Amino acid sequence: MSEGTSGTRASEGYQGDAALAGLLKARKSYVDLPALKAMIGGVAAAPAGDRAEDWMSLVAPEPDEAVKQQLRALRAGFAPKGAPAPKSIADRLSALRAEMKAQGLDGFIIGRGDEHQGEYVPQRADRLAWISGFHGSAGAAVVMADGVNQGAAIFVDGRYTLQVREEVDPKLYEYQHLVTEPPERWIETHLKKGQRIGFDPWLFTVDQARRLTEAAAKAGGTAVPVEKNPLDAVWTDQPEPPIAPVTPQDMRYAGRSAEEKRRAMGKALADEGQDAAIITAPDSLAWLLNVRGGDVPRTPFALGFAVLHRDGHVDVFMDPRKFTPATMSHLGNEVTVQPRDGFAAGLDALGKEKKRVAIDASTAGVWIRDRLAKAGAVVKVGEDPCALPKATKNDVEIEATRAAHRRDGAAITRFLAWLAQEAPKGNLTEIQAAEKLAAFRRQDPLFRDFSFDTISGAGPNGAVVHYRVNEKTNRKIETNSLYLVDSGGQYFDGTTDITRTIAIGTPTAEMKDRFTRVLKGHIALGTVKFPKGTSGSSLDVLARRPLWEIGLDYDHGTGHGVGSYLSVHEGPQRISKVPNRVALEPGMIISNEPGYYKTGEYGIRIENLVVVQPAEREPNMLQFETITLAPIDINAIDRSLLTADEVAWLNAYHKRVRETHAPHLDAPTKAWLEAATRPI
Repeated sequence: MSEGTSGTRASEGYQGDAALAGLLKARKSYVDLPALKAMIGGVAAAPAGDRAEDWMSLVAPEPDEAVKQQLRALRAGFAPKGAPAPKSIADRLSALRAEMKAQGLDGFIIGRGDEHQGEYVPQRADRLAWISGFHGSAGAAVVMADGVNQGAAIFVDGRYTLQVREEVDPKLYEYQHLVTEPPERWIETHLKKGQRIGFDPWLFTVDQARRLTEAAAKAGGTAVPVEKNPLDAVWTDQPEPPIAPVTPQDMRYAGRSAEEKRRAMGKALADEGQDAAIITAPDSLAWLLNVRGGDVPRTPFALGFAVLHRDGHVDVFMDPRKFTPATMSHLGNEVTVQPRDGFAAGLDALGKEKKRVAIDASTAGVWIRDRLAKAGAVVKVGEDPCALPKATKNDVEIEATRAAHRRDGAAITRFLAWLAQEAPKGNLTEIQAAEKLAAFRRQDPLFRDFSFDTISGAGPNGAVVHYRVNEKTNRKIETNSLYLVDSGGQYFDGTTDITRTIAIGTPTAEMKDRFTRVLKGHIALGTVKFPKGTSGSSLDVLARRPLWEIGLDYDHGTGHGVGSYLSVHEGPQRISKVPNRVALEPGMIISNEPGYYKTGEYGIRIENLVVVQPAEREPNMLQFETITLAPIDINAIDRSLLTADEVAWLNAYHKRVRETHAPHLDAPTKAWLEAATRPI
């Protein structure tokens, strides 16, 4: 360990505590050395992302290279506190079962989400991965204490049915489908009369807890909210809560001030007879206050809770060390920042005053509802008041995201031109392709990070819907095959998400047939006009019909909402088979991404982002504006399957792509683009 440092060790290049303390004092840093050492575990627990040194802004206003060198060394030398946890999944399960028995539990359910129900979670909240080895973005597990006949099940949706078999030992877990065979149904059939199954009330929403309680009751058992999460108790080297800077979002991209938003949301609460609302969704908090953070991978979230009052005042419960003086100034006097551990007292204060408080059924942990009710508050379980206003982007946000997509599309175009030259040589790998695409995106001065880990799938790996390449799975991109790349960027002015499937060499007739049917569905959805009040689930069939006509389908949604330099998966809008009562409204950004996957052979997906807009001539109708601009592989198309209107759409789309990007490309890339977007 470095001198006097608990949880850190000396690292190469570290000149010692006295030297760093002197540097901090000389540079008028925000923190002294003890405070810095106290926060370094949280810094280490935050994702490095593509801007690994942003955290240094929390130490000093403009740290010079001497300070940066010592801060790098300090972070590199951090070692977690506590005894090492078991390394193997089997040993972790054994430890968990022992702790469950000690707490009088016969079973325990582990979800994928954290206290905010996010798709992306900090290291300390990645409990499902720790106990099972599964690294997908959605899932759950149930572990029984007796361990008889496996005594555990893991639940994933259609995106991960292949991945779960690669990552999770079937000797330890049985595989179940998260949608058709959810955990509640498994509990109904496996829990015995009189048994107790535990769950962490911070990690399960009101709706989830209700379903779990009903399932346990049907089996003759009881669902028990635990005070101490047994998994956390045995994860002895669990990372600390992340600490990353909270930064203001520039009005050039936000288009609406935080003060205006707070007052509008407060008035909406007052009009509904509510005194306050609990904001638990990180994207809602970021939108409301015009701030961004870095606590979770690939998504600019700052994790914390907030109480929005009817007068527009907001109490934020978040680690104050995440806020620089500039950010505090941005927040203003009507936003109060308190430590996260003061949240319980904040809820109790609302209850003491008998306030009427709204919480969101889909993001608020049941612990929050119960705490408020116990304290005396009148709780209304409903919907996040920020969700819909956030999803309906203003004109500034839409124009900003158009600009981001133009630049992102240029990066994709350069990549596709490079791929067309390199892939036919037969030596290019999935990792090399993903790294090259990343390099093109990083050239953009407004680039901040990727919006998710790039899916770079060659041949059969393309059939794994949420495939993540690694050294073990890395394949060469072979000739006469299909290569699927799904990627996106986080820019100051917008979030992008695009998928292209490229024929390397000559595709088979079957590949071209399936590709063309996916394209037909993509065009049908992208060109539809629909009445106001229509939900995405009403449009989903348009994208699937060409596949359904020959008995095929895909096991994922057709479209998800996308944020404005926020989450690449944003609600409440979506396009899916799953019923969704949220109507599509002007300003919403949503993906259009039908696909087809032949296990063990290839995958196909074509994805553009679209913005809901008023129809040009019909006042009561809406339509989609496509904002993603990059070539679609015409070499993979069976021209005979397209109608005249579909050909016209594709040619017009490619003309837009060509006219947008050609002026900004070098001569060889421009020549490739001209050929790749030629009329068919």
